Amino acid sequence: MLRTLLLSSLLAFPATAQDMSDLGSPPAGTYRIDPAHTRLWFTVDHLGFSRYMALFTKVEAVLQFDPANPAAMQVTATVDLTSLETHNDDPTYDFNAIVSGPDYLNAPAHPLATFTSTKVDLTGENTATVTGDLTLNGITKPVTLAARYNGGWGHMPLDPGGARAGFSLEGTLLRSDFGIANGIPAPGTTMGVSDEVRIFIETELTNPDAAKP
Repeated sequence: MLRTLLLSSLLAFPATAQDMSDLGSPPAGTYRIDPAHTRLWFTVDHLGFSRYMALFTKVEAVLQFDPANPAAMQVTATVDLTSLETHNDDPTYDFNAIVSGPDYLNAPAHPLATFTSTKVDLTGENTATVTGDLTLNGITKPVTLAARYNGGWGHMPLDPGGARAGFSLEGTLLRSDFGIANGIPAPGTTMGVSDEVRIFIETELTNPDAAKP
């Protein structure tokens, strides 16, 4: 619905009004994830044959956004591990339950994974590394994500989310650090599922309470 409204409004505006700078920049404030425009997925190596991919459909996050002082920004996030989606449609083989079960993500015992940022280091005009404490399977370890700010707006009349900011993030962790070691290949082989897990996040966050520019 939002996409339809945005496209129709942009097509109706004269060319000069379609300049994104007219919409302002997202101001400092508290931003929360727009679920419709957020995806969190991960990949692992499977037998050396492929990079297997799966995603989580229930993710929440709160960002204290401050464009004047990016290093001071803070984010907290929660992932519902029971929302794992492997896109396996075989009714006789519940792969979601296997991967989220006791042998891997252990969602029955620890259904939530949480991330709390502890440091932001700027690496460029719109890039940074975000280090934080990740709690997974009841174990907390530091994890660093590479983040890129993709832009946003301060106010768009047809956007019910108000101010909006978009980010891309990615990082790598070892699942064995979090007590998830089942199926890791023996040294020198690829017979199993890799210890290394790559994480990718595409997200937009909104602040409906932001002052209109």
